[in-house]
Amino acid sequence: MEGAVLTPTHYVYSTVIRLNSIVLEVSYYSCWVRLLLMYNFWTTLNSPIDPAIAMQQLIDLLGATTTLAILLSPLALGFWLVLLYGRLVLRMPVLYQFTGRYQFDWSRVGFSFLVWSFVIVLSVGLEYLVQPGNFSVQFNWTKFWPFLLVAITMIPMQIAFEELLFRGHLTQSIAHKTKSRALALLIPSLLFGLMHIGNPEVSKLGYGLLVYYIGSGLFFGVMTLVDDGMELALGTHAANNLVGAILVSADWTAFNVPSLLRDVSEPSFGFDALVPLLLIYPLVLFVFSKRYGWNNIFQKTLGSTDSDVL
Repeated sequence: MEGAVLTPTHYVYSTVIRLNSIVLEVSYYSCWVRLLLMYNFWTTLNSPIDPAIAMQQLIDLLGATTTLAILLSPLALGFWLVLLYGRLVLRMPVLYQFTGRYQFDWSRVGFSFLVWSFVIVLSVGLEYLVQPGNFSVQFNWTKFWPFLLVAITMIPMQIAFEELLFRGHLTQSIAHKTKSRALALLIPSLLFGLMHIGNPEVSKLGYGLLVYYIGSGLFFGVMTLVDDGMELALGTHAANNLVGAILVSADWTAFNVPSLLRDVSEPSFGFDALVPLLLIYPLVLFVFSKRYGWNNIFQKTLGSTDSDVL
């Protein structure tokens, strides 16, 4: 609603909902917590407050960087909760919560980060050259450096939380229970997409945008299953959120921040929004497959687990 005003009660309410999601995600075996997830989605869909309006009101009240820190804090906390849950409750070594290798491969994280950073810079650069009127330069060092500090500090924990939850614990749990890699790929991807249902982008462009988020979940899920580790997904996801936020933002996005550029065009959801799903994602997966010698891709994504550990 355009007349809705963001009050402290609204802010506390939205924070409780976020923390409720974290409790659910840490304890997804519980029937009560599954009901809590359904409640979370219901409240998002039926909230009288438009997410984009609420976000802008919070930014007007506290500033963009402080708002970003507040919004990322529950997810950063969620990362540590899920990590501790895996270590203390599931008795899983930290290493094996992230990868099936004998040691964590930071070179994979770095390579995937560079590849996806190149994709982002190239796509934004081309659009800026072709349609410069869609952007305004908003670089302001006084506002930019605090934002950069918060982004570098908290966005990695945000993406690590999402990857550890969806491509880590949830994927392994489903694979163990069902013996099906297909379900271990599809279910976390669907839930990953639905997790973004409250984003301002969805409010602005419609629920069709969830196809993009679910497709992104499949993208991260495929590289995790085939590569036997989350390193590539972590690097790609980090580049998407961190480099994307640094380069360009808009009034209607979740990361409405003092980035280098601001997208001032009127957004729309059309075929062009599906280009990453249909072209860029498969191309990047092809690059990864050649560099790391992937094989048995069909078996690793759609076959039976045969009691293996993902």
